[in-house]
Amino acid sequence: MRANRLRLDEEVHGSRGWCEENAHFVQGVIVDGYDRRILAALQADGRLTNQELGERVSLSASQCSRRRRRLEESGVIRGYQALIDRERAGYALLSIVSVTLATHDADNAARFAELVASLPNVQEAYSLTGEMDYTLKIAATDLRGLSTFISETLLPHAAVQNVKTAIVLDTLKESSVLPIAR
Repeated sequence: MRANRLRLDEEVHGSRGWCEENAHFVQGVIVDGYDRRILAALQADGRLTNQELGERVSLSASQCSRRRRRLEESGVIRGYQALIDRERAGYALLSIVSVTLATHDADNAARFAELVASLPNVQEAYSLTGEMDYTLKIAATDLRGLSTFISETLLPHAAVQNVKTAIVLDTLKESSVLPIAR
């Protein structure tokens, strides 16, 4: 029985070092200590080869490849992207825009969600509880660009009733890195 369990562990997890105490279910996917170390290493540098990744997490390149592929296919890893310096790319102004919808029916919310999805200046968008319905993080080239965006795109949209804008003076912390336990 134990030999069968070890063989199954090797097939599923790529190593005999896997144990149930270190494993967690993440959206139906078993993620163990090696997977967490892989995720942490890839968050630090998404361009790591499987060989480099294996050296960092103490697994072979082929085991890392299998684990990475499983994490990608299961959606735990959604994708890879370059981190671009917003200001050097010409988007010096960052603002937080709070939006209240004109009505709170499903169709209106869907129209607003469709609008937000189509706007490349919107870096992040959150539906909220409380006074405002949505908060948007907007990157603009300058104050004129932000003004144009608000007055020509957000305010005229039928779904929008009210917009409040706050300009970011300084960024204290900006990260998309999750606290993956090692």
